[in-house]
Amino acid sequence: MTSWFRTYVRLLLCCVVVASDAGDSACWSPGVTSCAECLGRGPQCAWCFKKDFLVPSQRCDSPVKLLRRGCDREFMEQSEIKVEVDATASSTQVSPQDISITLRPGSEASAIVAVKQLERYPVDLYCLVDVSASMQENLDHLKTVGVALSFRMAEHSSDLWLGFGSFVDKPVSPYINVHSSKIDNPCSDYEIRCRPAHGFHHVLSMTSNMSEFTRVIKRQRISGNMDTPEGGLDAMLQAAVCQRSVGWRPDAKRLLLLMTDQPSHLALDSRLAGIVTPHDGLCHLENNVYTGSTKMDHPSVGLLSDKLLENHMHSIFAVEKQQYQWYEELVRLLPGSYLGKLGFFQAPNLIELVVDAYKTLLSEVAVSVSVEDKAASRYWVSVSPLCPDGSTVKDQSCSGVMPGQTVYFNITIGMRSCPGNGEDEDVTVMVRPVGYNESTVIKVHSKCTCSCGATRRCYEESQCGGSSGQEQELDQGLINDADGESSWNCRRDGSDVDCSGRGACECGRCVCDQTRLGAVYGKHCEIDDFSCPYRGGLLCGGRGTCVSGECVCEDDWTGDSCGCPVSTATCQSTKGLLCGGRGRCVCGRCVCDDPRRSGDFCERCPACQNSCQSYWKCVDCHLSHGLAQKEAGHCNNTCAPLVGYVDVVSGQAEEMWIQCMYISNDNCRHRFQTSTRAGQAQLQISTRPECGNNSRLLGTFLSVCALTVLCGLVVVAVSRLLLQKRGLSPGGTAAEGPYHCPGKVRVFFPWNPPRSIGPHNSAGRVRCRVLSAENPGVRVPSELSDLQLYFTFPLESLLAIGRVQICDFTVMNDTFEKKKTIEITTGGLSGCTYV
Repeated sequence: MTSWFRTYVRLLLCCVVVASDAGDSACWSPGVTSCAECLGRGPQCAWCFKKDFLVPSQRCDSPVKLLRRGCDREFMEQSEIKVEVDATASSTQVSPQDISITLRPGSEASAIVAVKQLERYPVDLYCLVDVSASMQENLDHLKTVGVALSFRMAEHSSDLWLGFGSFVDKPVSPYINVHSSKIDNPCSDYEIRCRPAHGFHHVLSMTSNMSEFTRVIKRQRISGNMDTPEGGLDAMLQAAVCQRSVGWRPDAKRLLLLMTDQPSHLALDSRLAGIVTPHDGLCHLENNVYTGSTKMDHPSVGLLSDKLLENHMHSIFAVEKQQYQWYEELVRLLPGSYLGKLGFFQAPNLIELVVDAYKTLLSEVAVSVSVEDKAASRYWVSVSPLCPDGSTVKDQSCSGVMPGQTVYFNITIGMRSCPGNGEDEDVTVMVRPVGYNESTVIKVHSKCTCSCGATRRCYEESQCGGSSGQEQELDQGLINDADGESSWNCRRDGSDVDCSGRGACECGRCVCDQTRLGAVYGKHCEIDDFSCPYRGGLLCGGRGTCVSGECVCEDDWTGDSCGCPVSTATCQSTKGLLCGGRGRCVCGRCVCDDPRRSGDFCERCPACQNSCQSYWKCVDCHLSHGLAQKEAGHCNNTCAPLVGYVDVVSGQAEEMWIQCMYISNDNCRHRFQTSTRAGQAQLQISTRPECGNNSRLLGTFLSVCALTVLCGLVVVAVSRLLLQKRGLSPGGTAAEGPYHCPGKVRVFFPWNPPRSIGPHNSAGRVRCRVLSAENPGVRVPSELSDLQLYFTFPLESLLAIGRVQICDFTVMNDTFEKKKTIEITTGGLSGCTYV
């Protein structure tokens, strides 16, 4: 275990306390006039037992509010939550074994219980066998199990002891045949000698003598009953609780093996036999025979589960496959149980079942937590395990735990309420790891009454002084006149109204009124929690107290709602200037002197940039006087009173300066900058003007224009060359360049061509037949010389221009009887000429 985890566990073992977070409003109520009632409202509540503190109806509230009203913490009775661990008790498997917890109503506390898996355990295995007639063959197979099982379990256990018991059913009607000839020998019809039916018979106590176990099994005889279910659960409970008779060893792992081929009777089944007394969960063995079988009902599953846990039992069910589903539902309700399916109870199968069950049950570590029945409704419990692999699971167990590993369980116990009599009580909570012979006892002490300090007086009474026979103590200065008017003790200095007009004076103390708006308190009812301004949803911003309708702020805060810090740190700019030197700090924010400015430090002023023009006359005046200091006085009527001359005005000036420019009549640029400090305008003019040459500007303009025209001419020339190279003119007509039509292409027109193929004929299509393929552009193989060649062109354009360029061809099978030959020959460089 790592050091951090060891420290974590130790801290949790010492004290892990979790208190609920109910709101403060849940504490105060006009009807709460006692300390016990107050603390019963939740762990967040406290009772003030200071003698002169208001009246009982004002004494219950949250500690924070009681402090504001003048009750010191030493006079507060609060919820006491305490966890104490007894580390002196030694244990090998479960620790700690004793924990003490003190709780108040509404509170909860946690403690850690550690469960360690040992390397090898001694094992006690008790075989509880159904000896009804249908189990005869299975009983014979059991005779060879003892020795073989002892050798097999030696691999996992340091010491194996075996015991044996048998069961059938309750020996009453209608479960058995009560005819006189059937009671002693239920198998008389089959001429077989059987033993009488019985609820449970303890045959062999725990022993390490395997020969004795085998000898006892061989002497067993079968029995018989009438109905199908057997009394298995009844026998299991007796085998678990009769520890002395069975001989269970205190330090051994206890395995209870039930072998049957039928389901078991449940609680209330015995009513068929007229048995209505519930099972008491106690041992009823006399001379190793269960005597309560005919007197008490079968145990409920819940009772059986409790007794198995109390006696640290693991239960193993070996059943035939026909009954597997019934027992599968039962095992879910019994912690630490294992179910095995066997076709036949043969010795090898049974041995493997027991070994597998032992390994499985040992690797699963679970706990069961139970509260005393008398207080179960007033407490709640939750369990959170931390497995060796570091995982946390929702249920109360960890699987796959290896020998030597430890599982930690966080046990949280919460208290809902006090008992009906309102007194303190002690409750025991048992934490039992399933199948372990050690457990943890948690003693919970419920704190329902109040001690109220050394005086043990809580001042819960509504009278002026003490009660219960004690002499009443009246406050000094209490004076009541004949009309019953209150004394000056209930009035503030300078006031003629009792309790500020918001309460009544009783026994020289103010009992403040309570309204739906909030609480009224204070010695003279001068304080409340609703009449002052709110800020951020909190009264006085959560930084002050409301007194007479005004916020009394804490240190470092001011304002009507205590929302203004006294410090001006939030108004300091990066250069350390208050609001950048352009404003004042009001309530933690900068208020700029110039209304045109804004920003956190008055650094932004978009409108101020336009103010440069307002200084142009001033700059022009100073320029006309040569920027001489001795001549600056002539410009006082048009300029700001503070004007200075600098060599360079750059953008790296302080952030408070605004950069401006003035262009004089001679086209020179004069830079200057302005600023305002404490409402006083300042001006700084650069003595280095920036003047340009007009002829140079004109030359630059003409050069750019000439270069633009030259680039346009170059683009036009290049475009024209590209078009000529592609054989197209800008107009889109046929190119004048050579058209490569070497040789001759002979084509046929139909016999009935259009009436007039001339300039006035509209565009149409001509279908021709290829006679020869001399033109390399028309690749017609010799075997396809009779195929049709389709090409499309406008006839009007053909006759008007006198040329044709064939680009697309379509070959089709078609034949014409009458054809007229027209030749298209090449025309040299001028292209293909129409003939």
